Amino acid sequence: MTPARHTAVIGSGILGLAHAWAAAREGDRVTVFERSERACGASVRNFGMFWPIGQTPDLLPTALRSGELWREFSSTMKTAFRACGSACVVEHDDEAAVLEEFSRIAPDLGYDCALWTREQAEARCPGIRKGVAKAVLHSPAECNVDPRESLAMLPVYLTERYEIRFQWSTAVTGISEGSLRTAAGMRHSFDRAFVCSGHDFETLFPEVFAAAPLKVCKLQMLRTVPQTGGWQLGPMLSSGLTLRHYPSFAICPSMTAVRERVARETPELDHYGIHVMASQDRNGGLVLGDSHEYGEDISIFDKPLIDDLILRELRRLFDFPDWTIAERWHGLYAKNPDGPIFRSEPLPGVHVATGTGGSGMTLSFGLAEAFLSLSS
Repeated sequence: MTPARHTAVIGSGILGLAHAWAAAREGDRVTVFERSERACGASVRNFGMFWPIGQTPDLLPTALRSGELWREFSSTMKTAFRACGSACVVEHDDEAAVLEEFSRIAPDLGYDCALWTREQAEARCPGIRKGVAKAVLHSPAECNVDPRESLAMLPVYLTERYEIRFQWSTAVTGISEGSLRTAAGMRHSFDRAFVCSGHDFETLFPEVFAAAPLKVCKLQMLRTVPQTGGWQLGPMLSSGLTLRHYPSFAICPSMTAVRERVARETPELDHYGIHVMASQDRNGGLVLGDSHEYGEDISIFDKPLIDDLILRELRRLFDFPDWTIAERWHGLYAKNPDGPIFRSEPLPGVHVATGTGGSGMTLSFGLAEAFLSLSS
């Protein structure tokens, strides 16, 4: 009997776990190497949003396949998974025009969404401020997971079901063809490897990183205390500012007017890349954000002004029972402006995979499966 191929994965974030899972489903023997004692990077510092409505039509099938795998994992491990959908709430006429345009073409592009009246939205979304919505676009496809819980339980699931091995607190300091070296001086052989360590792959392949189109992005986010009395958010919420952020809406003619108005009236939002969204964790806290800073604008210190702007814009549209902030944090991730993921093969059988640009929770499972099926 031919021995199983050995696949090594560097990084236990969502993209690394996606590649490990896809390789294990192909029958590979898989080992994941993680430099920390658990995942603590960008994958645990986000909204926990599975968000296909934001993906372009060519990526929508990949997102929906990822959703199937999220359901498989969550139902098995009983982790938080709210198939709650989303509601984009807008307050300006130009934003309402974008929603109208998008809703007309959405069925032909594969999206399932519908316009709600103000009254419908206020009845179904208790967090919407009364009397402010010009239009609301509802999509049932979006799901809410808890990133901290999911990234902790995915390794348990992969170990129990697929016998994937995890080498925690094990930094990989060098890779050659068919072999990797750890900081402790140990060597491990492999048949193929996936480097999924975000922008930190620069330490392993600095020349590849220098030549890549990747941009490092910093975001700031907040979390409220648990809402009292079992109050539920309902659909995850976004505002008209979000239309600037997700490429699915770029095909709408009215997007030009939206971008021009925001740049003219609130240039500070463009300067810090702010668009606002809200999800809810399993304990009832609301996860709020976010911002986008790049390159030399990134500082190790968070900017209170960014938090204030996020909360200002959220309060324009939403009215939550308790706005008390329990946590503030930032995350760093790699963004590939040329596509949904950056891939490189710096050595035979060694693949770098990164740059999902904030869509890792939505696309990683499907992207990994599609790549492995083509490369096997």
